[in-house]
Amino acid sequence: MFLVDTSIWIEVFRRPPGLDLEAVVPFEDIATCLPVIQEVLQGFRDEKALQIARESLFSLPVIESPLRSERFIEAAQIYRAARVQGVTVRSSVDCLIAACALQNGLTVLHCDRDFSNLARVVPLKVREIPRGSPPEALS
Repeated sequence: MFLVDTSIWIEVFRRPPGLDLEAVVPFEDIATCLPVIQEVLQGFRDEKALQIARESLFSLPVIESPLRSERFIEAAQIYRAARVQGVTVRSSVDCLIAACALQNGLTVLHCDRDFSNLARVVPLKVREIPRGSPPEALS
């Protein structure tokens, strides 16, 4: 199972789409979490596109809902562990997403270097999709 990060959803919802997600993973292997949903939805300007994205995201399994205080504590620990090891994390929300993935044994599918960096610090499973990769190169 994969926790699909905001960085991937941005490519999926882009017009024209920058990524065919089904070429990477089957939809039945995809989950999301509330921090990803928030990040994705806050980026929409068009109301109709926002509604389509909202319905699409909430049709997926949503892990860690409601989001418990333990996940926030774990996210802070992940951020601090990275800092101690000299790893700069640009978004503390990425640490929260990582904590959700770790708790649920999911692999983070992303195109955001924060997750690759975090995987060097904690036992986070990641699969990075380089931005702009042609769909045939992703299978």
